[in-house]
Amino acid sequence: TKVLKNFSEKFLFFTFEYSAAGKKYEEALLIKPNFYEGILALGQQQFEQAKLSWYYAIGTNVNLELWPSTEVLQLYNNAEENMERGMQMWEEAEELRLFNLHNPNKIKAMLQKMKLDDMFTDVSEDEATEQATNMRSQINLLWGTMLYERSIMEFKLGLPVWQECLEVAVEKFQLAGASPTDIAVMIKNHCSNDTASEGES
Repeated sequence: TKVLKNFSEKFLFFTFEYSAAGKKYEEALLIKPNFYEGILALGQQQFEQAKLSWYYAIGTNVNLELWPSTEVLQLYNNAEENMERGMQMWEEAEELRLFNLHNPNKIKAMLQKMKLDDMFTDVSEDEATEQATNMRSQINLLWGTMLYERSIMEFKLGLPVWQECLEVAVEKFQLAGASPTDIAVMIKNHCSNDTASEGES
């Protein structure tokens, strides 16, 4: 049908765009391996590509027994590895930033020597803490969303690891500061049909 054709064309277009974006992130990381923003963005790109592939499979009613789920699961694996790696690198960068905050004279002297002191404004310790909290929350929220979507796919494919994946997603949402009510709604949506309830029991 015309709708299915348009759907397929959009899927191919976005798949190409995600692949192209992934290559750009990888090229950037070759230049700057400690570019944690690039690693996190690459993880998000891989997640979006995996999610798109899954929704395309569901939307076109493919035979899930024949569908190449291992390829999509590998995308999720790569995305999770990059999220973990990016988070670790960000934590290390944050430790260095806090050290610099507690040793402002050394940093100011270095910037003055480089004639860059006018380009940077001082950040208070409270502001630095708030920025770090927000960043940590955003990473955990994205990570939790990734695990949640993966859990839904694993459940539909009949993979027993779906519940473990959901539990870790909930942990990430809690770390992100999500409310118990929001988390409860999320779990309810995940297990909203009879088969899901049977699987959970």
